[in-house]
Amino acid sequence: MSLTELISGVEAHEKTLTVYNTDGDTVGELRERFADRNLVVESGTVETGPDRFVVLGHEGEFLTAVGIDELLARSGSERAGFGGDPYRPILDHLDETLFTSYGHREMLAASREIEDRAWRVGRGELHAGFQRLSTLRTQLDVYNALARRDGLAIHTYAIPDVEAPQGADFSVHLDESDEVASVWCVAFDGGGTDRKKCALLAEERSPRAFYGFWTYDPDTVDYVIDHLSSTYARPDTG
Repeated sequence: MSLTELISGVEAHEKTLTVYNTDGDTVGELRERFADRNLVVESGTVETGPDRFVVLGHEGEFLTAVGIDELLARSGSERAGFGGDPYRPILDHLDETLFTSYGHREMLAASREIEDRAWRVGRGELHAGFQRLSTLRTQLDVYNALARRDGLAIHTYAIPDVEAPQGADFSVHLDESDEVASVWCVAFDGGGTDRKKCALLAEERSPRAFYGFWTYDPDTVDYVIDHLSSTYARPDTG
């Protein structure tokens, strides 16, 4: 399964956020907050139970519930990427929910979250697909700094639209495949700890408009890294 097929598989699993016992303005605000996610926001009413709460579900299956005020307070800064602690109501269940139409700035912000985590852990492997080598060249300082962490191995992937950089302290894997050209990805293997694993995977479907997801699921992160390593990380490059 290719990386684009993995994105399409996530896209097919649309979730529903049902907003109970509140006004239309609040429903509209939540629709706006999650407008860039593969998520349906609808309203509902129940006579018993707490006031003003939301339920997240998928194909009729209950996933989680939380108070509206808590959700509004915690979701305001999440649009650009991962944010802080991923393990919290609603937002953690949006892990592996497709985001839509992220621009370059939002993708860069989300990528920085993974790069920062790899830096803090200081060991393991970080894999990053830049689509084009010219894009990678703009990030040389960042990736050379990451590569200087003794326990951290860095692998990057791109199509060769310019000459390869000289003196890079990390592995550069060049390939002219459509997948490398269209997919922006950053994946960290957690340095031996499953709960530290994370990945961002997105496809550029129109110029500077990215569709994809981020994930903390260890199996999904492992799949992304294994696919990149086995398909593009040739031993004679770097």
